[in-house]
Amino acid sequence: MKVLCAVDGSQFSQWAVEALGALGSQRPDTVVLLHTVDTGAIKAKEARDQAKLKASLAAIDSEGNKLLQRMAQTATLALSQAATASRTKVRTVLAHGPVGETIVRQAGRRGVDLLMVGSRGLSDIRGFLLGSVSRKVVSLASRPVLVVKRRLPEMTRVVLAIDGSKHSRAAAEFLRDRLLPESAHLTVLSVVAPIVTDIAASVLPPSQLERLTKPREDQARQLVAAFREMYLKEGYAVSSEVLSGHPSQAILQHAERTQADLIVVGSRGLAGTERLLLGSVSEGVVKYAPCSVMVVRGGQPRLSFP
Repeated sequence: MKVLCAVDGSQFSQWAVEALGALGSQRPDTVVLLHTVDTGAIKAKEARDQAKLKASLAAIDSEGNKLLQRMAQTATLALSQAATASRTKVRTVLAHGPVGETIVRQAGRRGVDLLMVGSRGLSDIRGFLLGSVSRKVVSLASRPVLVVKRRLPEMTRVVLAIDGSKHSRAAAEFLRDRLLPESAHLTVLSVVAPIVTDIAASVLPPSQLERLTKPREDQARQLVAAFREMYLKEGYAVSSEVLSGHPSQAILQHAERTQADLIVVGSRGLAGTERLLLGSVSEGVVKYAPCSVMVVRGGQPRLSFP
């Protein structure tokens, strides 16, 4: 597996680098540490003084390279905890351009399997990633993105939110094959969203509400049972749960209640009888989650369930 980890000098990006040690049993073959410098504002301000502009850009690049060397040492230390760490190559890249777009472009150019970013900070000129950068990366990247929101020394409690879409199936597949540690406890979670408005629910007879919601609840139970069985066959400790409510809110409340280390979601879906998660659900989870989040916008997954 090839991983690209964006670094910017903030504690959030340092946590992302340290989280390399928490990845599953399949350790990365290559880790690319990327520092992106957006020099647009400096170039605009110093355009009339080329000598000063050149000196400023050189100083910024020098600090960026120093940061990359420090983060390379941190990555090596984090990976040294793994039995397969000796085969992991750590490389550093200094790039220029708009931060979010450049991270995604570098990931595509280098063919990485996973992107890792810190979740919040200040402007990159001062050495930090904007929180909006992580959201932009999630929205633009075609590859799985792990957004690290706090220190993640290990993945003990993992929540997989599924909805029957190809995106959540791809998320389940990536989690199983690339990320989930053997020692982790996994909860397979599905949320049945309200079928009517709150006002309608308050006036309709309970029997009518049950007739409306029961098919979706039954389908959700079948879905989580199928995914639970898949993980059990792989030897994982796994439980399943079906909740009712607005998807992002229910996922966040469950993660907080269970003190989850990681939430895994597919990035987009469709509305309809399967009640797929919308893209706004993954965005809401990334923004408000009390823990780290992995978002997968998958291609065609191999998994096939009801």
